[in-house]
Amino acid sequence: MKLFVRDLTVIDVSLLSKERGLVGESWLVDIELTGELNEMSMLLDFARVKKQIKSIIDAEVDHRLLVPQQESAVKIAHTAEGDVWLDFMTSTGYSLHLRAPAEAFCMMPNAVVDITAVTAYLQNLIRSQLPNNIDGLVIRLRPEAIAGAFYHYSHGLKKHDGNCQRIAHGHRSMIEMWVDGARDELLEQSWAQRWADIYLGSRDDLVDPTTLQLSPAAQSQLTAAHLGFSYRAPQGLFQLAIHADRCELIDTDTTVELLADYIARQLAPQLCGSSLRVVAYEGVGKGAIATY
Repeated sequence: MKLFVRDLTVIDVSLLSKERGLVGESWLVDIELTGELNEMSMLLDFARVKKQIKSIIDAEVDHRLLVPQQESAVKIAHTAEGDVWLDFMTSTGYSLHLRAPAEAFCMMPNAVVDITAVTAYLQNLIRSQLPNNIDGLVIRLRPEAIAGAFYHYSHGLKKHDGNCQRIAHGHRSMIEMWVDGARDELLEQSWAQRWADIYLGSRDDLVDPTTLQLSPAAQSQLTAAHLGFSYRAPQGLFQLAIHADRCELIDTDTTVELLADYIARQLAPQLCGSSLRVVAYEGVGKGAIATY
């Protein structure tokens, strides 16, 4: 007997890519269970499926930075306080440095983190925690099918009391723009190119990168091209040094509501008085609308 749940949840993460750097991703999760019926004539109660499996995904992967531990460009160390130092060099020659609590990271036993590696990681993790009558598990991760423009972004929200406070988590997000009531796909594509694999940082969190409490190795790799971000949130101290050409500085927090407003404010002067409606998504199926 098989049991399936489609769209069980959405995983919003950032990952480290040797070629692309810091990449925000959003994946939909489908699962399929195989086994024998239990005493309730079920494989597993749907309420338990949704609660148990989703809770594992949320706890272990969602809103974390996925790190390929076997990639030689990744260097990991620990502070005396138990935080993680992470240093990473891309193939294009720019470096990324973080300090954050351990729960902000998911250390993957891989040289490359991609949808295949994350699927296998979750398959092994979840299978070991299922009841004995379940003898088969298939997990499918898939990106949202988007016909139009989208971008990958990473950020952190210091005022958030949940996992969005983590300084390098992200999303793959659709963008819609309507000018005088008509969809403007060229404008959408131009913004998607502007925010391709971008880090969106709040100016309020900007600090001199030389003041960051990064790893000893990071000190020799920081250059004038790096921007520094630092804040303390309920989960602890979060710090990041990243090249300026991989960032866009926002004059507010980077909630999706304020990002939609920021996009509208940036574009309005170019539109010569035309009305503008920006529909900015945060991952899959949720977002904010700003009009100008």
